[in-house]
Amino acid sequence: MVQASRWYRGGTSRDKLHYRKEEIRTTLQELLLYLIFLINLCILTFGMVNPHMYYFNKVISSLFLDTSVPGDERTNFKSIRSITDFWKFMEGPLLEGLYWDSWYNNQKLYNLKNSSRIYYENILLGVPRVRQLRVRNNTCKVYSSFQSLMSDCYGKYSSKNEDVADFGIRSGSEWKYSTSSTNSPWHWGLVGIYRNGGYIFTLSKSKSETKNKFIDLRLNSWITRGTRVIFIDFSLYNANVNLFCIIRLVAEFPATGGILTSWQFYSLKLLRYVSYYDYFIASCEIVFCIFLVVFTTQEIKKIKELKFAYFKSIWNWLELLLLLLCFVTVFFYANCNIQNFLLLGQLLKSTEKYSDFYFLAYWHIYYNNIIALTIFFAWIKIFKFISFNKTMSQLSSTLSRCIKDIVGFAIMFFIIFFAYAQLGFLVFGSQVDDFSTFQNAIFAQFRIVLGDFDFAGIQQANWILGPIYFITFIFFVFFVLLNMFLAIINDTYSEVKADYAIGKRPDFELGKMIKMTYHNALEKLKLKKTQKEDKKISKSNGHFVQPTRRESFDESVRF
Repeated sequence: MVQASRWYRGGTSRDKLHYRKEEIRTTLQELLLYLIFLINLCILTFGMVNPHMYYFNKVISSLFLDTSVPGDERTNFKSIRSITDFWKFMEGPLLEGLYWDSWYNNQKLYNLKNSSRIYYENILLGVPRVRQLRVRNNTCKVYSSFQSLMSDCYGKYSSKNEDVADFGIRSGSEWKYSTSSTNSPWHWGLVGIYRNGGYIFTLSKSKSETKNKFIDLRLNSWITRGTRVIFIDFSLYNANVNLFCIIRLVAEFPATGGILTSWQFYSLKLLRYVSYYDYFIASCEIVFCIFLVVFTTQEIKKIKELKFAYFKSIWNWLELLLLLLCFVTVFFYANCNIQNFLLLGQLLKSTEKYSDFYFLAYWHIYYNNIIALTIFFAWIKIFKFISFNKTMSQLSSTLSRCIKDIVGFAIMFFIIFFAYAQLGFLVFGSQVDDFSTFQNAIFAQFRIVLGDFDFAGIQQANWILGPIYFITFIFFVFFVLLNMFLAIINDTYSEVKADYAIGKRPDFELGKMIKMTYHNALEKLKLKKTQKEDKKISKSNGHFVQPTRRESFDESVRF
């Protein structure tokens, strides 16, 4: 294609026409090859997604998050705010949700080592684990005037403030600090980032023993003022749909008091090659790697041939980004399979210990995110071939022509937008949840632009500045700036449309080539008459019409 463009720039008109056709034909072949790659990538990507993943997450999350604690139907894990409610959850919904050892008629469920079958279908892998992280006393400074009222001070969690000393009755692992033996990532919570390790204990296979353990910990004050977070980790496997569910329930105890709860439910397919369809997906993965090698070779040749001119095209940058994402996808895929091969067998061997599947879930989640970005940019690349359609060509020309104006407008827009975000955060941040952090304030303003806002909360937080902030933001951003953006697009589109009307359209159009190929195929299949036959028919019809017209004219004269 590069050589064709060179011949096109220098040569006779006949050479120009010939190499223009070659350029169109080469681009059409490139489009067809890329469509095959895109279809293969879609099959590969969506083949990894199981529709049962959502329902698996939903049914398990409803069991542990929505079940009320004993004695209070309004309190569940989502609404826990005190240590008393937390222990009620541990001894109630958590205990009842983890141990399913009999049917509804009290008949024994299974005669296997691991007797827990949640909802009768989901195997509890190993035993659950409970882990606590604490901070030391005197990790913050009490103001001198209040030292007589409060001598102890437990600051917020950090690696410097973390307590690693034994506490309480010091008779078990739950009272002694343990370092982490896995490579699991640190947890990013609502109010802090928490590392691995801590005061850990695993639950028993017996429901009664686990309940007695919870009671013993509650009576001996396992949760104290120094507690900052408690993790509850366990994993399930459903053989019916070949899915694992890795669950983490998190209860954070901020320095302000109270409890903030969060949760993670990851449904993953760790056993990848089981059915015939899985092996079909494996063949698509091999084809994907072949395409990756071919495209990489093509881009290397283009870079060698065009050198610095290669980097002047935005489509070439998109091509490089797509190739980079593809290589990262292959890396994550290989790493996930290696980790599955090395760890899955070890984790499933012992049913009496905690099986840490969170590390595997971590890699699989990142793999899913990377391949999602890959297929997103793969579809965006389709715009490279939109010259076969006049409307889409006008759209791309409009966007490319007004890009400088849009960048200038974006600078002005975000200056005003961030100014309002800082105003909202400082004025309403301590009272309105949507403005509790600067990041939340930014997203809240985007929601205001889309019509989703809490005006009552803003007005209640500050009855003077609240309405002023809201009205001026709507006026400047919604009525002024957004309409300026639309005016830029509309004005540029009018210019492009006028240029197309007087014939200043791109010379390189795939539409004509596609239509010509389509008509030729129909003619060869004899589904459409050729142009020569149409001309013969039109001539014969013309000869037949002319005598009839003369005869009718003569008759009219005679009459």
